[in-house]
Amino acid sequence: MAVPTEDQALANAARLLERAEIELTNLPLMARLEGLADSWRALAQILHERERI
Repeated sequence: MAVPTEDQALANAARLLERAEIELTNLPLMARLEGLADSWRALAQILHERERI
């Protein structure tokens, strides 16, 4: 499995956040999607830092 790029990680985070906005009536799912988006944002940050080294 290939490591995603920083841009791919950010795109995944954005997609999940957009989906979370749709789930206003399902708060547990909304929270789960936001948590997954946070993970993708953290991965994007790690990839960004790795590129600077």
